[in-house]
Amino acid sequence: MVGAGAAAFAILSAVSSPSVPAKTYVDGVDVGGLSRDEAITVVRDRIAKPAARPLEFEEDGQQIVVKPRQAGVWVNAEKTVDSLLAGRFQWIVDLLGTDRTNVEPVVIVDEEKMIRQIAVFERLLTTTPVESSLSVNGKSVDYSPGRQGKTVDVEELTNSIRSSVTEPRAKVDVPVIIEEPTVSVASAEAANAFALSAVSGPVKVAAGSAVATIPAAVIGDALSFGVVNGEYVPSLDATVLYEAVSEDLQGSEKPRNARFEVRKDGSIQIVPSRAGGGVNEAALAQAVMSVLSQEVTEGRKREVVVTEGQVPADFTTADAEALGIKEQLSSFTQKFLYAPYRVTNIGQAAEYVDGTVLMPGEVFSMNDTIRERTKKNGYTHGAIIGPGGIFVEALGGGVSAATTAVWTGAFFAGMERVFTRAHSVYIPRYIQGLEATVAWGNFDMQFRNDSPYPVYISTEMTDTSMTVEFWGTRTYDRIKAQFGPRTKVKKAKTVYRNSNFCNPQPGSPGFHINVDRVFYQGDEEVKRETIKTIYKASPKVICGKKPKKDKDKDETDEENPNESPAGNAPTGDTPEGSDDAPPPTDDGTFENVPAEEIDVG
Repeated sequence: MVGAGAAAFAILSAVSSPSVPAKTYVDGVDVGGLSRDEAITVVRDRIAKPAARPLEFEEDGQQIVVKPRQAGVWVNAEKTVDSLLAGRFQWIVDLLGTDRTNVEPVVIVDEEKMIRQIAVFERLLTTTPVESSLSVNGKSVDYSPGRQGKTVDVEELTNSIRSSVTEPRAKVDVPVIIEEPTVSVASAEAANAFALSAVSGPVKVAAGSAVATIPAAVIGDALSFGVVNGEYVPSLDATVLYEAVSEDLQGSEKPRNARFEVRKDGSIQIVPSRAGGGVNEAALAQAVMSVLSQEVTEGRKREVVVTEGQVPADFTTADAEALGIKEQLSSFTQKFLYAPYRVTNIGQAAEYVDGTVLMPGEVFSMNDTIRERTKKNGYTHGAIIGPGGIFVEALGGGVSAATTAVWTGAFFAGMERVFTRAHSVYIPRYIQGLEATVAWGNFDMQFRNDSPYPVYISTEMTDTSMTVEFWGTRTYDRIKAQFGPRTKVKKAKTVYRNSNFCNPQPGSPGFHINVDRVFYQGDEEVKRETIKTIYKASPKVICGKKPKKDKDKDETDEENPNESPAGNAPTGDTPEGSDDAPPPTDDGTFENVPAEEIDVG
């Protein structure tokens, strides 16, 4: 009975006493048997005060010190002890056992202060990913590496600050989330290495008994990189590669595209396409690509073998038949004086335009079709109109002759005008008010096929002319151009340039002119559109010092007598009016047009 009585006394003591149950520990600190006040003092001194010491966080060499109280985190000694006392009846069972109990201290988190502290981490550590860039031009590889970005893992950092206050002090890594650029750093580095290897030397190509070499610079011009699923993927322009070896690897016969011809009775016939023989462009590109990762060194060369085969035409007989072409819509020939740069640039533009198929509702863009005027795209330097109407040299000079030919053909084919701009100054070989030009990055020449039928555009070149033909199905019986008189005429002035870079040029007057496009069904006019054109006066440029006797004298030179005549009239549709307007008079009302750089013929 004595033993039972002692146990009962102990139980009653545990129930009635305000002390912490025996064998109770807070974070390893013994507080068992202590009164509330005693336990609070112990928890405050042994746990809460050490927990208030600064925390050190580190990320990528950057250290951030956090004062727990300022971060809104601290150990509450009172609540910790009260939580032990509130559960003292549970200790009746524990009192009879031998196990000790260890509990965590109560950690208070002030959410607003914690948010402000996390914001400090974000401000100091957050970085955005930097995208890499990779391009190849000839043998030169231009590579700018990307960089990973990072953001703070807010949830993990909050938990880390909360849990670290009761831990022994040591540097804590800031939890971050790594953000990759669109192309991962590893992929970009690998692509750069591939590009450097690709242009490290030539590739020898064998096809049958023929052998050719593709220079490293050509490989670089043909090589480009696209992004697929976060990785750089190389590709080769098969045409660029083929052009470098075509003469050496040319088969017995070149492929021939299908084309349309007008019979004597006015009906249309398709001249069938013909496949050629030789090296297929796609097969050539695939073979070359397979060895580009092999760097060329003194002891290593790159060679590929390509099987000769049939080379299909770009525009086949089946393609032509599928269009359902019924007739020729228009034909226009733009003439120009022979110059090597004109033959090159106009011819290159004509080649890009030839074979264009314009479906119903589709918009034709001259810039998109003939591409940027660069050496890589086949262009050379020629004359353009520079600021103030003075001719200068730039890549692509002359393509306005091609632009004019295409637009005039589109005009008489009934295509809907989207945007056209005439030259800023009048050039006599063009039909006034019915010509167009382009300037890469500034303005375009565009028209829409607003008919319900497909339209096919073909071109032919000589050294002094470009012919454009539109084929399709007529929606109007005839389309004519009617020219109004020149108005608001402004005489050309004479300027002198005492410079080694001076190019003499004749002047031309400035004037306004309207051209009406008239649509007919039978003999009845059904629609009329007016195109208004303003030409500014182009100065006559004389190279050398200005003579004293000409100090106050201006000269007018309306046309360049050396220029060829304006373009031929479209087949079957003679423009009404005349390009040979009466001598203009200066009415003093010319509206000035800002100078601009545009391609000219």
